[in-house]
Amino acid sequence: MTKKEIQYKIEDLKADYVRLQHDLEKLEYVKGNLHPLERQLEDIERQLQDLNRRLTELESNK
Repeated sequence: MTKKEIQYKIEDLKADYVRLQHDLEKLEYVKGNLHPLERQLEDIERQLQDLNRRLTELESNK
């Protein structure tokens, strides 16, 4: 992946994360099942960590 592709993917995942957090807050309010959304948030966090690591590696290899 190029630096631009990684940055785009990070921004996309951040937007998804914010949307899911909002959905999670709604579910908490109505006492819904939170586990699927929590798993999705954890997955996005892992993806963001990986992409940020890759971005750092790309920038340090310049």
